[in-house]
Amino acid sequence: MTTVHARGIDLGIESFGDEDAPLVLLAGGPTMLSWPDALCERLAAGGRRVVRYDLRDSGESTTTDPEAPAYTLRDLAADAAALAAALGGGPAHLAGIGIGGMVAQVAVLDRPDAFSALTLVGTRPVAPGPPDDDLPDHDRATMSRLFARPLPDWADREAVAEFAAAGAEIRGDDPAAARAVAAWIWDRTPGTAPPVQMANQLGLVFSRLDCAPRWRERLPDIEVPTLVVHGRHDRFFPVGNGEALAREIPGARLLVLEEAATAIPAAAVGRVTEAMLTLA
Repeated sequence: MTTVHARGIDLGIESFGDEDAPLVLLAGGPTMLSWPDALCERLAAGGRRVVRYDLRDSGESTTTDPEAPAYTLRDLAADAAALAAALGGGPAHLAGIGIGGMVAQVAVLDRPDAFSALTLVGTRPVAPGPPDDDLPDHDRATMSRLFARPLPDWADREAVAEFAAAGAEIRGDDPAAARAVAAWIWDRTPGTAPPVQMANQLGLVFSRLDCAPRWRERLPDIEVPTLVVHGRHDRFFPVGNGEALAREIPGARLLVLEEAATAIPAAAVGRVTEAMLTLA
C-alpha cells in the first residue's frame, strides 16, 4: 500500500498485477477494503493491473473533517480521473461499489476520456437521501435495526469489529468476513476520534456531501461498456436500483448475484471477476 498525490490531496492505493497491464481502478466504498482481496488477485491473474483506493476521509487518503467535508461528489469523481491519469497506461476500467459506485457514475459522465469501461456494484443512480419515486428505498426494518444499535467505543478495536459483524448479519452479509475487514479498517484509520472512525467504518461522511447536480438523467450519455452487479438480497440498495442502472445505461449488462446481499460474497468472486474481465 502507498499513496498517490493528485489534485492537492493524497489517495491511498494498493496495487496488484503487472504495472504494464490494462488498468482496473477500484473506488472504495469508502475504503479500498470494500473490494475483496480475492477479486483483486483474480483480476490481476487475468492480465489486469488492479489498483484499489480509499476515498477522501478514509484509509490512507487525506483526512480533514469528516463532519464538515469541504469537497463534493464532483470532487471525488475528479479524484478518480486524476488518479487514473497519474497511474498512466491510458483509459482505465473504473469500478465503484456502494457509494463508490455513485462516484464512478459521475466520473465517467464528467470525464469520459479517462475511462474505457465501467462496473457498478451494489449502488444506485441517485445521491444519498430519499430516492426517486420509481426506485426502491432502503428496507425500513433493516435500517431500523441497524440504527437502533448503540455506537461502539471507537477506541476499542474488538468492539468496532463486533459492531460491524452484527451489522453484517442484519444486512444479510457474512459476519465473519465483516468482522475481519472492520478490524483491518480500524488498523488503517488515522486515530480513534469518533468522526474519523465512523467515516471509515460507516461512510457517513458521504451523506454530508453536496451531490448536486443530479446525474441520473445523464446516464444514457454513458458510452463505455458497463457491467452492473447487484445482490438479490441487498436490503440497503434493493436490487431494483441495479435494474434501473442497467436499463438506463445503453448496452449495460446486469449480473444479479442470487445469494448475495450488500457485499460481494466469496462464492461470487469468480463470477464477478469473469464478468469484469470480459467487459474490457
